Parts: sequence; C-alpha cells; structure tokens
Amino acid sequence: MNNDLSRPVATSPDSDFSLTIDEALERYSRSGLPRTPRSIQRYCAKGHLDCRRIETSFGEKYLISPASIDKHIAYIEEVRPVATSRDEPRPVATDVTAQDSHGQPRQSTSTSPDLSRPLATDTRYIERLEGENEFLRSQVSVKDDQIKDLTERARETNHLIAGLQKMLTPLLGRPLDSQSEILGHSEAR
Repeated sequence: MNNDLSRPVATSPDSDFSLTIDEALERYSRSGLPRTPRSIQRYCAKGHLDCRRIETSFGEKYLISPASIDKHIAYIEEVRPVATSRDEPRPVATDVTAQDSHGQPRQSTSTSPDLSRPLATDTRYIERLEGENEFLRSQVSVKDDQIKDLTERARETNHLIAGLQKMLTPLLGRPLDSQSEILGHSEAR
C-alpha cells in the first residue's frame, strides 16, 4: 500500500495577511516607533514586511502579516543605537551653545516628512502637460521644415558646383569624359 501524501505548500495562506497600512501604522506607534504610510509602503516593497499586494477599485493596496510587523519592530529595537554604553542619560547641553546662536531660532526638523505624491488627475497638471506636448509638436514641425529647406539648399549647391566644374574643365585642360565620371560618382552619393 502506498502512503504517499502530498506535501503542504511552503507559502503562507492569504488569511495571514490581514493588516492594512493604517493598522500597521497603529502597531508601530503603540510600540513607540511611529512611521509614515510611505515608510510602511517602502518596507513592503523592499521585503522587510511579509505582505501581499492586491488590486482594488481604487488601485493597489498592501495587506501585511501581523507576525512580520512584530518581527520588524523587534529588529528595529535590537539594532537601535544606544545613547551611552552604560545606559546613562546624555548630559544636558550647557548655556554656552545658546549664547553662540546669536538669537536665531532653531529649526525643528532637518527634513520634511514623507508625503504622498499628488494625483495626476488634477486639471492643472493635465493642462500643463497638454500644453507642453503641443509646444513640442510645433517645434518638431518647424525642425522638419528647416531640414527640408537645408536639403533643398544642398541640392542647389551641388548643381551649381557641377555647372562650375563643367565650365572650368576646358580651361584646366582635363578631358570632359573623366570629369563627368567624377561628377557622376559624387551625385550618386
């Protein structure tokens, strides 16, 4: 009797992916590690979180595994740099630095927070892009006309040079047949 059983699939079932990005944000905030929605999306895209990307009527959306968030939070806490080696608080800055600042206010943050990109459905952007496309099309048309004119000028120049060579041939003493061979080869190019 053959007791061969099929092996279970190595991937996680889709029911494990139950958290949205907003719910993931809440978990990070509760753990004392607040994140932006864009950061969570980057974690998903880079594979730091186990997730599935699904299609919705409004676009794509990530569903994240709760276990992977817990694992990622533990990882962040493990590798977070410690202020001092003996877990002592850092000393407070002295008033000397306040005197050196010359009364200028300090900046609260050095970088701006992650913001989502504006949607391309805004009519200002669409009108501007359409205007740019129309301008570029008109420029291509102008360039085509210039190329056509320059090609015609080159053809006229070749005819003038051929006529000049024909007139100078008797004066220079070269036979007309060998000169016409040269002209025939240059016009074929």
